[in-house]
Amino acid sequence: MNRIKELFGIKYPIIQGGMIWCSGWELASAVSNAGGLGLIGSGSMYPEVLREHIKKCKKATDKPFGVNIPLIYPNIEKHIQIIIDEGVKIVFSSAGNPNKYTSYLQENGIIVVHVIANTNFALKSVDAGVNAIVAEGFEAGGHNGKDEITTMCLIPKITDEVNIPIIAAGGIGDGRAMLAAMCLGADGVQIGSRFAVCKESSAHENFKNYVFDAKDGATDLTLKEITAVRLLKNKFYQNIQEAYTAKATIKELKDLLGRGRAKKGMFEGNLTEGELEIGQVSSMINKMQTSKEIIDEIIDDFNIAKSDLHTFNV
Repeated sequence: MNRIKELFGIKYPIIQGGMIWCSGWELASAVSNAGGLGLIGSGSMYPEVLREHIKKCKKATDKPFGVNIPLIYPNIEKHIQIIIDEGVKIVFSSAGNPNKYTSYLQENGIIVVHVIANTNFALKSVDAGVNAIVAEGFEAGGHNGKDEITTMCLIPKITDEVNIPIIAAGGIGDGRAMLAAMCLGADGVQIGSRFAVCKESSAHENFKNYVFDAKDGATDLTLKEITAVRLLKNKFYQNIQEAYTAKATIKELKDLLGRGRAKKGMFEGNLTEGELEIGQVSSMINKMQTSKEIIDEIIDDFNIAKSDLHTFNV
C-alpha cells in the first residue's frame, strides 16, 4: 500500500501545492474530487476569508482536503484555531519551525506535513513529530530553498535519512517526473505550477497566459537575501537585477519588493510590476486544463512510463 494514499485516504499520491493567490476552495475541491489531495493556500487569506474557503470546500467535496499554512504568517494562531474549529484534518506547514505547532495540531486530530528543502530541516521535522514531509527541490516556483538543491539530489538524500513518508516537489510536471521521483524514494508528489494555471485556479488570466508562453530559462531564483523566490522574468524582475548591479543593500531590496507584489502579479494580472511566481516546469505548460484533466493525464503518463521501463537494459 502506498504510504501517502494510506495516510490521507486518497486515490492517487498527488498533492496540489497550497499556493498563494491560486489555491482557493474551487481548486482544492476540484483536485480532491479528481482523486488527489487539494490544499487551500492560506498564506494570502485573512482569517475570516480562510474560514469561508474551508466552509465552501466542505460543501464542494466529500473527499479529504487540507490547508497550507506558512508558519511566519502574522495571523497564524487565528488560522490554526479556524482550522481546528472547522474540522480540517490535514495541515501542510511551511516557512518556519515545525516544532512550534505540530503536537498541538496533532492533539486536535490533524495530520501534519512540513515542507523542507534540505536534510537539516528534514531531521528537525522528524524530531518535531510530523506525519510526513515535502522535500522540495529548487526547481519549484515561489518561495524556495536558497541552497539550490535540486529534486534529483534532494529526494534520495532525504530518503536515506528519514523513515516517515516523503512527498517530492519541485520540477514535477508530468507522469514521467512523478515516476522518477518515486524511483528516487518518494512516496508521492506535490505539484504546484500546473495547478496554478489550471481552470479552477483563482490566478488572473493574464498570469496564466504568461505562463503558457514561457520558454526554457524563463524563471530565476532571486532575492535570496530576503527570502528566495522563483519568478518569471518581467520588468519587476529586471528591476531586481538592476538593483543587484547597483549593489543594493538588503533594505533597498526590501523597499523595492514592497508589499503585495505577488497579489499584483498573480491575482490582479499586472505582468509588469507584479511578482509572477512559477516553477521551472512552466516551459512545459502550454494549455488550459481542468484539475481532473491534469491528474488523469499524469496518471496515464505515469503508467506508460512505468511500463516502458521494462524495455531498458543496463
